[in-house]
Formats: sequence, C-alpha cells, structure tokens
Amino acid sequence: MTKTAFLFPGQGSQTVGMGASLMASCSVARQIVEQVDAALGGGLLDIMTNGSDDELKLTRNAQPALMATAVATARSLEHATGKSIDQMADYVAGHSLGEYSAMTAVHVFDTDVAARLLRHRGDAMQAAVPAGAGAMAALLGVDIEQVEQILASVDGLVEIANDNSAGQVVISGAAEPVNHAIAAAKDAGVRRAMLLPVSAPFHCGLMASAADAMADMLAETTLHPPAVPVVTNVNAEPETSPGDLRDLLVRQVTGRVRWRESLINMAEQGVTRFVELGTGKVLTGLVKRTLPDVEAFNIDTADDMEKAVVALSS
Repeated sequence: MTKTAFLFPGQGSQTVGMGASLMASCSVARQIVEQVDAALGGGLLDIMTNGSDDELKLTRNAQPALMATAVATARSLEHATGKSIDQMADYVAGHSLGEYSAMTAVHVFDTDVAARLLRHRGDAMQAAVPAGAGAMAALLGVDIEQVEQILASVDGLVEIANDNSAGQVVISGAAEPVNHAIAAAKDAGVRRAMLLPVSAPFHCGLMASAADAMADMLAETTLHPPAVPVVTNVNAEPETSPGDLRDLLVRQVTGRVRWRESLINMAEQGVTRFVELGTGKVLTGLVKRTLPDVEAFNIDTADDMEKAVVALSS
C-alpha cells in the first residue's frame, strides 16, 4: 500500500491568477476562496484575480491567498475522488504559512478562522521589524553544517530560517549580519549566496513580537484534533495533539523551518508519494532534490487535478 503525504506551499508561491483554473472548473474550489474572501471583509479575491504582483505579495495578502487556494485544492480533490483527506493521505505538512493550510485541510481549523489567523500573522510579522532593518538570503550548494559554521563566524543576529532541501538553506536576521554572512559564504566557496526580495526577516529572533501576537490569538482559538498527523516545521515530527499544535505554531514564527528533515522523516515512515496542493510547484522541486527516488507531483490547475485523480486511485 502506497503511503502518501500532502504538502502545502508557503510564501513566494503566490501569483496573480492563482486558483483561477480550479475555481472555473469546480464550484467547491470557488466556494472555499469566496469563504476566505468574506472572512477578511472582501477584496482578497479581486487581488488574487486582478491585482498587481506587488499588492499580492504583501504578507497580509499572500498568506491568506495561498491558504485559500491550497485548501480549495484539497476540498476539490476530495470532491473529485469521493474520498476524504484521511482516506488519501497518511501525513500532511506545510512550509511556514503552509502549516496553517495543512491544518485547515485536516480540520484543525475552520477555513474562515484560518483566514483571520493568517491576516493577523501577516500583519504582525510585517510590523515586527522596521522596513530595511532585516534581510534574508539563500545559500545554494551548501549543507546545513557548513552554514552553521559560517554563521558562527558572524557577529550579530543571523540564523538559519529554512533548511529547505539538500543544498538549499535560507538565513534570516538583521540586515548587516546577513550581508556579512553572504560575504563569508562566498569566501568559504559556497556556490551561490544572494539576498531574497522579502519584506521582513522571517523565522528568526527578530520575529519575537509576532510570535507573542500569535500566542495571544491562538490562545483564544479552538483547535481540533487533525484527521491526519501534521508533520510540523519546528520539530519535523508528526503531531496530533491540538495543544501541541498550538504551541508549535507559536514557536514556528521565530523558529527554523526544518523542511528537509520533515521530508526525510516522512520517507523513513514509508511515504513514497508526495503531492503538493495549491499554487506552483516549489515544494515538488524540493522533494525531488531531497528524495530523488520518490513520486512527487503538484495539483494547481484543472488538468493537474484530472491527472492526480488517476494517480491517487492506483
């Protein structure tokens, strides 16, 4: 019996027109996106459909938009197959904000609740650090141990934000230390080290005020047991306790996204098929780089959905 994990993308995968193909072909998908739009007072669907790239990539818009399309994809897949998500997946995992998408897909949150949480999360993360005070950078062709050695040589706050895949690590922190780390990486022979076009330094200690804001909001939010275990960013382990999931979501704001380890741990539990639900195929690429021998594909468009229904029936 094939074991399957469903994956949910994070910020950076958004694009104007996201979800349009599925919304046009499946009323279930459109209902989910409209539900998210209504929960936020309207305007998001128009930004997703007709907005500018700059408007969509604002954290407060990108995060609920990505969740909306990912959950819409999950519900459309359930509709197309006639199966519930727990009948198709053994684990779910989401990259950063994608963790909220994953939890919503497996019924930890109601969709409108997740929308409001992500709008609050986006605003809190953007407000945590003045514009230009923080930065993030991608280091390519490097392993995690080498990055840790490089950062140990740099003064100031700079941390590993994302351990994405074999050979891809993202660092985050105050702008000057991040730039020093880029220079140190190049001196160490790292194949490529480059600043990322982000609006804030996510997943580092500078996000402490955002973590506090999420702790307050999540303390007032009901979380239900997931229909499928959630492999979380913070510990790369499957979790099913609502209390633990709440705590891990708070810790995730400042903590490292242990994506490579999450993929490896799922593979060690027998997962041989990884399916990315939502906009783009960034996570599918990370799977292929980390676990070249597994099956991996994404569901973004109506055509993708038709192929996925066939694949998931085997």
